[in-house]
Amino acid sequence: MTSEAGTSGEAAEAYPRIQRRTLHDEVLERLRDMIIEGRFAPGQRINEGLVGAQLGVSRTPLREAIKTLASEGLVEIQPAKGAIVRKFTAQDLLQILEVLKALEQLGGRTACAQASDAAIAAIKALHDAMMELYRTRNRLEYFKLNQAIHSAVVAASGNDVLVEMHATLQARIKRLRFIGNEGPEKWAGAVAEHEEMIEALTKRDGEALAAAIGKHMDSTLVRVRGVL
Repeated sequence: MTSEAGTSGEAAEAYPRIQRRTLHDEVLERLRDMIIEGRFAPGQRINEGLVGAQLGVSRTPLREAIKTLASEGLVEIQPAKGAIVRKFTAQDLLQILEVLKALEQLGGRTACAQASDAAIAAIKALHDAMMELYRTRNRLEYFKLNQAIHSAVVAASGNDVLVEMHATLQARIKRLRFIGNEGPEKWAGAVAEHEEMIEALTKRDGEALAAAIGKHMDSTLVRVRGVL
C-alpha cells in the first residue's frame, strides 16, 4: 500500500487509457440502454428489422449484440419467436440480490484490506462523478456509474473469480435496479446508502463497508420489489 498521492503510477492505475469502441460495442450499449430504460417491456419481442432501422445498422451487428445480451441474462432467445426481453419474478430478484450482497460484501472487505490507494481513489472519483450526475438528474448516466462503482469495489479485491460471478449477476438485473430508483425518495435513499459505502471504503473499514453494502442491497430489494 502506498500513501503518496499524485504519482504517475497512481494516475495510470486510476485513469486507464480510453479504448477505441467497435460497432459491436456501440450497438450493444444502445440496445442495453433501451432495455434498461424500459423501451422494451418484459416479455416483448425485439423486432430486429425495426430496431436495426432505428439504430441505423444491419441485422448482423444487431444479432451479435442480442447474443451478448442473452449471455448477460437480459434477453432470452426462444424458438420461432426470436429475442424476448426477460421477465423476472420477485423470487428471481430475491435470490439474485442475496447472492450479490454476499459477493459484494466479500469484495468490499477484501478491497479495504488490500486494494492500492490509487484503486480506492479511482472509486472515490467515480462516486464524485456519480454525485454530479445526481445533482443534474441525469438518471441513465448516473445509473451506469452506480453500477461501475459496485463493479470497481469488487474488482479492487483482486479476486478474478469473484469479479466474474459478480458481473454475471449484476448484468442480469440491470433493468430492475434502474427502475428501483424511480421517484425522488427512492433515488435519494440509494444515494445516501452509496455515501455510507464510499465513506467506509475510504477509511478502509471493511466491516462498516460490508454493513453498508448489506443495507444497500436490502433496501434495493424493497425498492425494486414494489415495481415488479
